[in-house]
Amino acid sequence: MDFLFGFFRPSIWVYFVVALVFFQLTVISVTLYLHRDQAHRSVDLHPAIRHFCRLWVWMTSGMLTKEWVAVHRKHHAKCETDEDPHSPRCKGLRKVLLEGAELYQVETKNPETLKQYGRGTPDDWLEKNLYLKFPYGGLVAMFAIDVLLFGVVGITIWAFQMMSMPLFAAGVINGLGHHSGYRNFECDDAATNIVPWGVVLGGEELHNNHHAFPSSAKFSVRSWEFDIGWMYLTIFKTLGLAKIRRVAPTPAFEDKPKVDVETVSAIVLNRMHVLRTYARAVTLPVLQAEKARQSAANAGDMWRRAKRILVRRPELLSRRHRERLEQLLANNEKLKTVHELREKLRGLWTGATVSNDKLIQQLKDWCKEAEATGIRALQEFSQHLKTYTLQPQPAAH
Repeated sequence: MDFLFGFFRPSIWVYFVVALVFFQLTVISVTLYLHRDQAHRSVDLHPAIRHFCRLWVWMTSGMLTKEWVAVHRKHHAKCETDEDPHSPRCKGLRKVLLEGAELYQVETKNPETLKQYGRGTPDDWLEKNLYLKFPYGGLVAMFAIDVLLFGVVGITIWAFQMMSMPLFAAGVINGLGHHSGYRNFECDDAATNIVPWGVVLGGEELHNNHHAFPSSAKFSVRSWEFDIGWMYLTIFKTLGLAKIRRVAPTPAFEDKPKVDVETVSAIVLNRMHVLRTYARAVTLPVLQAEKARQSAANAGDMWRRAKRILVRRPELLSRRHRERLEQLLANNEKLKTVHELREKLRGLWTGATVSNDKLIQQLKDWCKEAEATGIRALQEFSQHLKTYTLQPQPAAH
């Protein structure tokens, strides 16, 4: 009978609470240790926190630090391509949702992935003599602990632990996080924010923000977004258990007599903010004006979803939407100009490495072209662009 009930015999609600607490401990370990500390080096956790998270992840999922970090770094490096380990755009949403864990396991067997993207991860005595030597030892230990504590119900708690991370992390974040939701920033891939309140999955729900600023320890960007992982980091920092290395840049502005290296550097650093401002201050106002100017009789199907297809990167549009974009631009000279100048602006930070003098000249040429269009929104944006400046980065703390 003791085996049936374990050492504890709480009410049924306590079992639910325990399962959720265990799940959240795994989420915290993944988002703070594997993701923000190890994969992107945006925070330095205290060694005690690192060791606990590393042990807990091994016991509740069987994942090893080097494997997880390597697969995740490759995802960023090859995002939305055939080499992306888990892109729903290439492999299909259903497959990533339901087989996300399997896709992860396949990539961990690729020695080139581990060699190229797994650098800098733990390679100490514990890694060699415990985690690597007994890859399933943690799962067995966790099963034994759950059964000893809670008896037969512990098997259900253990099963929930084994299923939750593959479903929610590997499936939901890697699947829905590149398929459905809203976008604050037009980054180079299809990443979305699933919800503005990153609570259940430790802040990982704010996936678009993360892909826009991968090296930021804080995933929330807008004032109304909440990243519970950042809340934990704030607490750890206060207790001396974490040091924040980097957060997303905040644009700074200054009236200057001329465009200089600092202007270009600030624009490149804040490029996601620049594109967001361009969409709000140029693309959408011009779209609304042109839409209002044309009669409903002549508009037809041309304006349907025009906002999205004008703001989104052309490479991320479906073939049908690219065709609609081409039709829209072919029938409206102002929108064509606005769209082409946006792509030229992106060229400042996506082109080959050039000298500072060349970058400054490219920016001056862009501003001159924008102001010569006669489009007021472009002219005002050009003047605003020249005011970008660098601000001192806060010291790590």
